[in-house]
Amino acid sequence: MGTEPPAWVWLIPLAELDSDAQAIQLDAVSNMSLVPGQDRFVGDPLRMALAGLAEESRRPYVVEAGGSAVGLLTLQAGAAKLAGWPDDQSAWLLRGFLIDRRHQGKGLGTLAAAAAVEAARKLTVRHQSGESGVVLSVNQENPAGLSAYRRAGFVDSGPYPGGSAGPQRTMFRSFSATAPA
Repeated sequence: MGTEPPAWVWLIPLAELDSDAQAIQLDAVSNMSLVPGQDRFVGDPLRMALAGLAEESRRPYVVEAGGSAVGLLTLQAGAAKLAGWPDDQSAWLLRGFLIDRRHQGKGLGTLAAAAAVEAARKLTVRHQSGESGVVLSVNQENPAGLSAYRRAGFVDSGPYPGGSAGPQRTMFRSFSATAPA
């Protein structure tokens, strides 16, 4: 086997799995960990997945690459203001996004962020809910996150002082934006 990282990721929607498959994915999520210090930017993976399953507006996804669970993210409807966006309804909120420490630095965050935009676009079409893209906030002291989101086609929309871990940047990617090369 080569050391090349996968060129793709799958987003596995936890809420759409049967109970056995969901239990397997939640076990994988419970074994994810962060690099020391990252916990100030993102919470406990299992707690985030369970919160996502418990709330109707959230859709948690396990990020899979190369046959392994490598991360977690949640898309949330009606909550864009939490990232400093002017309204709640025009964008999906990408939150609780992490890549397991053992899989960081391989470009998987960029791939997963781009896949989240496509998943949100499909949800918008399916539910005819009218969102035009995906918004997120990222801590200004998280250069790896800022870089991954930029590479995934997100555009910095300005500062957002509302983050619990310090100053944030609001970033947005429109569904109509061309995919990054």
